[in-house]
Amino acid sequence: MSMRIAIENLHFTYPSGVVALRNVTLAIEAGEQLAIIGQNGSGKTTLIKQLNGLLRPSQGTVRIGDWLTTEHSVAKMAARVGYVFQNPDDQLFKGTVRDEVRFGPGNLGFPAEKIELLVQQALTLLELTDKADVNPYDLTATWRKRVAMAAVLAMDTPIVIFDEPTTGQDYQSVQRLAQIFQTLHEQGKTVIAISHDIDFVAENFSRIVVMGQGQVLLDGPAQTVFAQAEVLNSTDVEPPQLTRLGQRLAIGPVVYTVENFLAALRKENDMQGER
Repeated sequence: MSMRIAIENLHFTYPSGVVALRNVTLAIEAGEQLAIIGQNGSGKTTLIKQLNGLLRPSQGTVRIGDWLTTEHSVAKMAARVGYVFQNPDDQLFKGTVRDEVRFGPGNLGFPAEKIELLVQQALTLLELTDKADVNPYDLTATWRKRVAMAAVLAMDTPIVIFDEPTTGQDYQSVQRLAQIFQTLHEQGKTVIAISHDIDFVAENFSRIVVMGQGQVLLDGPAQTVFAQAEVLNSTDVEPPQLTRLGQRLAIGPVVYTVENFLAALRKENDMQGER
C-alpha cells in the first residue's frame, strides 16, 4: 500500500500563542527517503506530529493518501504512519521485548499468523531475537531504541517517521540503522527522519528539507541543499564534514558522501596529471 503525503498551506499555533509552522507546503511521494533538518525550534517536530494526527492544523490541510488527518483519530492514523520517538522510554511499556513488538500489530487487528510473522521479521531486522524475552528496561538505552524501532516496524505502515534516530547510538548501531533504512526503501516504504546528524543524513537520504522559523527554507537533493551554505548557516546547520573538506580543497562540485568525495578527488587528480 503506497501513500502520498500532501501538505498544503499548513499553519500551526500552540495554545500558548507560539506560531510553530507558517505556510508549509510539501508533497512527499510514496517510497521517498526524506530528512528534515534545522535548529531546535525550527518547527521540525511540530511538522512530523501533524502527519499522524498528534497535532492538527490551525490552518491548511495534511493528507495521507486519501485521508485528511483532521477526519481520522490518532489510532486510525497509526495504520498509515508509524512514529519512532526520539526517547524510546516515551513509548515502551510492556514486560518483554516480544510483547512490546507484538502490541502494535495486535492493536491494528491483524490476524494472529500475520502478527507473529511481523514480530519475527522486526526482531530479526533489529537483531533482537536473542533478547525477545528480556524486559526492555533491563537493556541499555541503545538497545531500548532498537526495541522502539522494532515495535513500530512490526506495524508494517507504509510511512515510517524517525525522530533523531542516531541519538545515543554507537557506530555499529548507526551502521545497522543505515541498513534498516535501505531495507525499508527496498520494501517501498516512505522514510522520514528528523536529524541533527548531518553526516548520517548526507549518506542516507536522497531529499532534504531545511526548516527555519516554522518555514521550509530549502527542499531538494543533497547536492543542491548543501551548496546553500548561507541559508544553512541561518538555521545553525553546518554542511557535512566532507562537503566542507571538498570546498576547502576546491575539488569541484558539492560532495557529501564518501563515494562522491573520492570520485571528485580522483577526477581532480586526473586533471592535475594532464596539466
